[in-house]
Amino acid sequence: MRKFIFGLAMCINLVGAQASFAETVSTADRSGLQAAMFQYIDRQAVEGMFLHMDMRDGSVQGLAPAKAHPMILQMGKNFVLCTDFFNKEGKSVNVDFYVARRGASFVIFHTEVDNRAPLDKLIKDGKVVMVD
Repeated sequence: MRKFIFGLAMCINLVGAQASFAETVSTADRSGLQAAMFQYIDRQAVEGMFLHMDMRDGSVQGLAPAKAHPMILQMGKNFVLCTDFFNKEGKSVNVDFYVARRGASFVIFHTEVDNRAPLDKLIKDGKVVMVD
């Protein structure tokens, strides 16, 4: 629970007091966004683990899903969702999912694993805002 609260606080910290809010996202879209993220994680899982290759050293690490953050960020017509995973040492690893609408559903088009810098910059530049 403590790791979940820390992760949620990190997401809230990203948005900060100066961030503006995007339009309200419908309950159906919120559900669709969450479903797209969970389906993506499930489809990518190998033996129950979400695999991530660290491009710095070539290592592959399995990440176990922990808990999704209830926060949705908007980037123009696209969205960003984040969730926590645990690595084999039990350390919380944040994953940001970039999501686009595809017809009546949503698709993940990019992920950032344990790398919050790109999202921080997009927020700072006003390109990503919190959805109310």
